[in-house]
Amino acid sequence: SCCAEKYVLFYQFVRQRMVRKRGGIFKKLHRWPGLILSFVLLFYAVTGIVMNHREGLSGIDVDRDMLPGNYAYTNWNNAALKGSLVLSPDSILVYGNIGIWLTDSTFSEYNSYNHGLPPGTDNRKIFDLHQTSNGSLFAATLFGLWGWDEGSGVWKKFQLETDIDRFTGIEGIGDTVFALSRSHLFTGVAEGTGTRFGRKELPAPEGYEQKVTLFETIWQIHSGEILGLPGKLFVDLLGVVTIFLSLTGIVYFFFPSAIRHFRKKKKPVGQLVSVNKWSLKWHNKVGAWTFVLLALLYFTGMFLRPPLLIAIASARVDPLRFSRLDQPNPWYDKLRDLRWDEDRGVFLVSTSEGMYQMERERLKMVPVPYQPPVSVMGINTFEPVGHGSFMVGSFSGLFLWNPSHPVVYDYLSGEPYQEPAGGRPVGEIRVTGHLTDPAGRLYIAEYGYGIIPVGHDRRLPEMPENLRAEADISLWNLTLEIHTGRIWEFLLGGFYILIVPLTGLAAVTVVISGYLLYRRKYKRRK
Repeated sequence: SCCAEKYVLFYQFVRQRMVRKRGGIFKKLHRWPGLILSFVLLFYAVTGIVMNHREGLSGIDVDRDMLPGNYAYTNWNNAALKGSLVLSPDSILVYGNIGIWLTDSTFSEYNSYNHGLPPGTDNRKIFDLHQTSNGSLFAATLFGLWGWDEGSGVWKKFQLETDIDRFTGIEGIGDTVFALSRSHLFTGVAEGTGTRFGRKELPAPEGYEQKVTLFETIWQIHSGEILGLPGKLFVDLLGVVTIFLSLTGIVYFFFPSAIRHFRKKKKPVGQLVSVNKWSLKWHNKVGAWTFVLLALLYFTGMFLRPPLLIAIASARVDPLRFSRLDQPNPWYDKLRDLRWDEDRGVFLVSTSEGMYQMERERLKMVPVPYQPPVSVMGINTFEPVGHGSFMVGSFSGLFLWNPSHPVVYDYLSGEPYQEPAGGRPVGEIRVTGHLTDPAGRLYIAEYGYGIIPVGHDRRLPEMPENLRAEADISLWNLTLEIHTGRIWEFLLGGFYILIVPLTGLAAVTVVISGYLLYRRKYKRRK
């Protein structure tokens, strides 16, 4: 009996020491990392809320001169230009993130061609321009399909039934125009702004399995979009909770010292004490109620940028039942661009699943046997170059591709393409578009460097002041740069890619350790 009593006392002593030690670990994991992280998470919460409402905030821009120098347009870089459309020997439309501009054959003078498009860089983000054989002009934009009204000299938007407003490609055959959104094909007889489009859902390819990428699943969970607008609003609420926990945590960290300081000086501290107690009380309660959801939010964010993105880039999973990804349309949010292949008499359709060929009448989608390299960020250049071959460009590089030929060539070197080792997500040249002048000279738009002449040495003049004055960055794009940590590249170089995974890991650790500390220190005390 005496030995048993001693054993019990020893067990209780050891257990108390272990609990106390665990509590110390939780406090160390929560207190100082939490303080530092609070200031970082304030930026993440605010930018995340903004990013969830791109269209509603699309009219707000920020002057690029307020940002680090690498955000300034130099030699038309930063995806300023995506393509060009030659209207006549001395009239060329250039387009891209800068909107649509009319220039001459020397690319010297520029006049805005954005009349009718809403203000804001995002509203003037152009993916494709096409002029049909009868002169009808169409624009595929981030927020819809537009037609040029020659009589009034303005762009007019087509009111179409779309689940995703983004249009990515336009092609014409005779008097018929084909416009591709991210989920559907729209066709109509070209009659300018009077064109009547019919929507077609492309059939599933043979052997189709309803799968989605793990990346897209995690992306939509992180943004809340997987449950539509209610889901996005719920994630916005978690962003507000993050702001609240950050601010109350900062208050509780600094106020006790301030209270002691004022007490020594015999100054009143009642209000400070009340604020401190209120902050601690609700910091604990709100944190305990939401820590699982916050941990999930921060954890999913870690995988949306390299290097962790590489681990999930090729993984495919079943769509979550009853979510926005659980769609009857087999091509929901998967279509990227299309071109008419004159030699083979079929459409070539670039998708997130690879390249497909499609018959004009039956619209049957068949995978192309030999695939070109295309970055997971999507195709940016897709142009026929004769003899059944196409120029294909993306962040993976620029390539010469023939759908019937097993070998793909690097367009600039002429050498056969060899896939780089290590699964690097981008190539040495990050192609964002291309230009062609009336003489047929080719220019490649590279994201960092800008315009590169190909096969000649004629350079494009620098961006004129009247165009530069309107070439701001959209609020959404700026918040994306902050949210991904890319805005710190000018300081950290390539190491900036570690900001997101390290912040996510620290945030998950802080919220879980905070909850465990709360359970031990406050719940057990009660």
